[in-house]
Amino acid sequence: MLIDGYDDAPLVAGEELLSLPGFWAAYLMWLCETEDDEPDPAWFGADEADADAAYEGLANQERWPVFRIPFSEGHSAVVLARNLADDAGTEYLVTHPSWDRLGHLATLDGHQAGPGLSWRELIHIARTTELAAPGVHDPSARLLLLLPALGDSDLPTDAADVLRGALTWAGAPETETHRMIEALLLDHPYWKPAGWSLPPTSPLSGGEEGFAGILCCDEPGSPRCGTRIAQGISRDQSDRLARALGTWPPT
Repeated sequence: MLIDGYDDAPLVAGEELLSLPGFWAAYLMWLCETEDDEPDPAWFGADEADADAAYEGLANQERWPVFRIPFSEGHSAVVLARNLADDAGTEYLVTHPSWDRLGHLATLDGHQAGPGLSWRELIHIARTTELAAPGVHDPSARLLLLLPALGDSDLPTDAADVLRGALTWAGAPETETHRMIEALLLDHPYWKPAGWSLPPTSPLSGGEEGFAGILCCDEPGSPRCGTRIAQGISRDQSDRLARALGTWPPT
């Protein structure tokens, strides 16, 4: 599997890992830690051996799993495990066959960048799959895969219920979901919840022409603070991305 910029990396489709009983514990447990609670695989309906086995697959240095999340108008969100021995991390990207470069949402590593998604975008992507494209199609799986890129200070009143539903779908006992929801939505270890708004008509940083319709983040550490998701895309491509993200035309 080739993704621009990763031509020499040992990328493999990661979707088969989703069926492992410890996958969601391995993928999300680190995000659930708080001052009062040390997360446990049982929160996700798994045991320690299951979680360890799934983590080995996620962190395999010889096979970097890539999770493809196809959404509207031919776009795909991509979660890529960058399993370098001395620079491991997770990349959250957007791709389109007509683009000549990747769109950058967020990075989780020692030099993190984010947040990369608003709640509005996260939910829209999760619910607008393109079934003909390869990748992950279940809305709950899509939401949970992209959840670590979230950072939004203006969550809707039903956000906790939506997340609770996704967690129980993933095998978390309903009695345990209360332990995780606040941490997953509001207590990210790498960044604080951010504000999202449509950009002004003035140029973005670096003198770029501002394209309407795609939200900007007010967190300076976000790749989406004052710059486009994908550098070099045309206005038409940007308009299609805005529609695919559910932010254009404005509501």
